[in-house]
Amino acid sequence: MRFVWARRRTHMPPTTKARAPKSQSAKTPADSRPGPSSTRRKAATTAAVGVLPDEQLLGFYRQMVLVRRFEERAARAYTEAKIGGYCHLNLGEEATVAGLMAAVQAEDYVFTNYREHGYAIARGIGPERVMAELYGRVDGVSHGWGGSMHMFDIASRFMGGYGIVGGQVPLATGAALAIDYRGGTEAAVCLMGDGTTNIGAFHESLNIAALWGLPIVYVVINNGLGMGTSVELSSAEPDLHKRASSYRMASARVDGNDPAAVFQAAQAALASARAGKPYLLETVSGRLKGHSVVDPARYRTHEQAEALKAADPIAAYAVRLHEQGLLTDELIAQIDAEAMATVAAAAEFADASPHPDVATLFDYTYATPVPNDSRRLPGQALFPAPPRPAAVEFAGVPA
Repeated sequence: MRFVWARRRTHMPPTTKARAPKSQSAKTPADSRPGPSSTRRKAATTAAVGVLPDEQLLGFYRQMVLVRRFEERAARAYTEAKIGGYCHLNLGEEATVAGLMAAVQAEDYVFTNYREHGYAIARGIGPERVMAELYGRVDGVSHGWGGSMHMFDIASRFMGGYGIVGGQVPLATGAALAIDYRGGTEAAVCLMGDGTTNIGAFHESLNIAALWGLPIVYVVINNGLGMGTSVELSSAEPDLHKRASSYRMASARVDGNDPAAVFQAAQAALASARAGKPYLLETVSGRLKGHSVVDPARYRTHEQAEALKAADPIAAYAVRLHEQGLLTDELIAQIDAEAMATVAAAAEFADASPHPDVATLFDYTYATPVPNDSRRLPGQALFPAPPRPAAVEFAGVPA
């Protein structure tokens, strides 16, 4: 360990570089402690600036609709027992998915948490491969062994979903260190939920990234609830992007229901990271359903649930594009039909894909062979049974 640290210190630039400037986030309202049912949504302060091409704005909408229809089909498949284990959906998060992933370049590395389906699709992984992985089939992203929470695709540099809260944060920071050590130009993007900001690894990782000037963007997707507990009840500072100021790290909060705003904020964050100044980006969006498909979300009042439906990012974005003359009722119907057809084809592909052979269970544990790695199946003894002593015949005692 001392050797590694010594190498890093030798490589580290002058201390002036390691000190990122104080937060350059957009101005935010004065510190306050709003309640769970407050108008916290309006606190998103980074607005879209400039003009994006019409085709890109329409592309955001197509991506959002595809993710919505995919997740609805996944929820249905779960009730049909085609998907096992846990399953967390991006319903309500589609604008953040579309805007963020459009800003990430092909050579960048993406780390996510367990709410990852939409990000995998937006990263360029085919919906049929994602659905097959949900079904636990051999043609899935992780050959059926990862499931909903653990997709991994090295070709697209999609470095996996992680079921342990915050488990991806130190790993993404390590990837950024590797990029910096090798002198690369790519960046690491680390996605997490709001609850992750309260664990030790979050603060340790941001501290190291700021000290060493690592090329990483930490993205907190703040849907207001860590499972069923509101951010205001679990975080002394509910404006989560402000936590970056403890490490002199640049940060911003953006309206996660506006894909164009997310895209432009992510572009700025990535530019900062590539310049050796890590960044914390907070996107504020809603979560239309429970924490997972089996969560009825009874911690919400009827009024809160209705308010979320009224703020549906896809419907709101469609209205905006319609007013700008980019969407018509006919085009809306066409895009929806195309998304439905894509998702139906993905479900058929998943249904037709075989289950993986149990003999391949350990084939993807390590990228390269590791000495003495265990190949023990569940229920098998850790050590072989000792040989039984030979039977001894005694006079007068039948064998």
